[in-house]
Amino acid sequence: MTDRDRPWVMRTYAGHSSAAASNELYRRNLAKGQTGLSVAFDLPTQTGYDPDHALARGEVGKVGVPISHIGDMRALFDGIPLTAMNTSMTINATAMWLLALYQVVAEEQAIAAGEDPDAARHTLAGTTQNDIIKEYLSRGTYVFPPGPSMRLLTDVVTYTVREIPKWNPTNVCSYHLQEAGATPVQEIAFAMSTAIAVLDEVRDSGAVPAEEFGDVVARISFFVNAGVRFVEEMCKMRALVALWDELTQERYGVTDAKQRRFRYGVQVNSLGLTEAQPENNVQRIVLEMLAVTLSKDARARAVQLPAWNEALGLPRPWDQQWSLRIQQVLAYESDLLEYDDLFAGSPVVEAKVAELVAGAKEEMARIAEMGGAVAAVESGYMKSALVASHARRRGRIEAGEDIIVGVNKFETTEPNPLTADLTTAIQTVDHDVEVKAAEAVQAWRAARDADPAKKERAAAALARLKEDAAGTGSLMPATLECARAEVTTGEWAGALREVFGEFRAPTGVSGSVGVAEAGDELMAVRASVADLEKELGEKLRVLVGKPGLDGHSNGAEQIAVRARDAGFEVIYQGIRLTPEQIVAAAVAEDVHLVGVSILSGSHMELVPEILSGLRDAGAGDIPVVVGGIIPESDAVKLTDQGVAAVFTPKDFGLNEIMARFVEIIRASTSVPA
Repeated sequence: MTDRDRPWVMRTYAGHSSAAASNELYRRNLAKGQTGLSVAFDLPTQTGYDPDHALARGEVGKVGVPISHIGDMRALFDGIPLTAMNTSMTINATAMWLLALYQVVAEEQAIAAGEDPDAARHTLAGTTQNDIIKEYLSRGTYVFPPGPSMRLLTDVVTYTVREIPKWNPTNVCSYHLQEAGATPVQEIAFAMSTAIAVLDEVRDSGAVPAEEFGDVVARISFFVNAGVRFVEEMCKMRALVALWDELTQERYGVTDAKQRRFRYGVQVNSLGLTEAQPENNVQRIVLEMLAVTLSKDARARAVQLPAWNEALGLPRPWDQQWSLRIQQVLAYESDLLEYDDLFAGSPVVEAKVAELVAGAKEEMARIAEMGGAVAAVESGYMKSALVASHARRRGRIEAGEDIIVGVNKFETTEPNPLTADLTTAIQTVDHDVEVKAAEAVQAWRAARDADPAKKERAAAALARLKEDAAGTGSLMPATLECARAEVTTGEWAGALREVFGEFRAPTGVSGSVGVAEAGDELMAVRASVADLEKELGEKLRVLVGKPGLDGHSNGAEQIAVRARDAGFEVIYQGIRLTPEQIVAAAVAEDVHLVGVSILSGSHMELVPEILSGLRDAGAGDIPVVVGGIIPESDAVKLTDQGVAAVFTPKDFGLNEIMARFVEIIRASTSVPA
């Protein structure tokens, strides 16, 4: 037995409604023993829009907190001394902007306390996720093309190494890759290839002298997903440790073992949580936490756990407290932290780690041959590989090869007292959050521009940002000036959009392989599709649409792939569409059904707009179905408004969903069964 280890940093991923409401939540969580903050930003903030922008409709304050300017950042951390805090910010496309706001608030806090702002900046500790590559593959909150996005990322890295030396400027995030279908080998290989792309970009920029490059490597951290196969997941972490040590030593010549340490935080698998029998999610969360804490040699530096009811909606403070207490019981009541590594020398573990390392190296070599991670994103290779892996995993679940308790086996259940009243089992966001946020940002801009000096400073800051973006220098100084000049998130991102343009990543659907061998259920659906096509005298066409800013496209992609396998002609244009664009596509393609996927909670705002848009276009007879994390009460409201069917995570059988598509189309075309 050795001296007891220090526990990992304990966080809760949190933020919603407004900066003031989120600040209150953070203070409550810290008072309960949480040792770090993990900030969830809403989708407009993540994609560079102010709350009053048309594309922000329905998304403000839903999946995180809206931060529109320096005033919001002040309110978010009011009474929380940033120099004493370790803050993780899940932000990517706009990471530079949010870091600038955070730094300026920390400096303001120091000045107010009579302290040196430069010294305060140097003591800041935390992380900006700032991994844009995985956004193109899985989460969808990218804005700019890969080239300019990598420039923003590396500018943050080179700035923080000198100016905020305790900060992790990028958190290479394989978390969402697993949710998008990645196998452990793909998760390791894609993460390592992303890290190589970042480090090569920083090295080749010449912004950091070769003798200081070890400092850059030492600040690269990772954010990893832990699934329920906790032995394999633990071995995955050991494989990542071994590969990172080898890579940083051999490719980048880092001789200091401390600088080569694999530093990672973890959020255990949220999308693996089930809506059916949600009480089972508690033991899933515990097992997943063990995967990243049991092994001392590969233990996470920070852990955040989801809540048991996240498949139902937004967790309440009590639910988040339960997840924090799970961590605290393991760290403080158990004897886990009193021992050296429990798995050193295990032949089973060593064999599995060797297998994962070998597979990852093979995949990394394949990506390198394509020109690296950025090229593998632009070509669509990585996205297609994930969609195909996810399709195979879904197929195993449907076939009963992969068992999910309460979903495809052991479905009989007693009434659940935790969800007896679904309206109180989750937290709801006030309906007027969006209106208040839009009014607030308009008032902020008006007050700023009413002062001639402030108006001139903001305009000059934005002009400088565009000028610097058109050049080759770092964008961090201009971004800091924008923060101090009271520029808004939408104005900052809008200026860069003018210079860099925007980007639509490959969907991966057209190049993916769905069901290799159709079983009886799929063959039956294909037959019913063919029969209806014969009766109608035309091909059945389905439009799969992702309205709003929700970039979690895994479900939509799987529906599109299976619909194609079932014989439908599928129109899928990717993420971030307006209701008007979805209506236009439905009319132009003369589709027989529109399927809408929304996971961000904006269904009650966006779906009615699609329905009314179809009616206005004379296409009100096209049936609309909706899928996503949708409370039962909302599902009833949607069907009352004309939605033909609502599918939630409990509807895991894709063939059954396809059969419903045929029934719905048949009913809408008045063709008798």
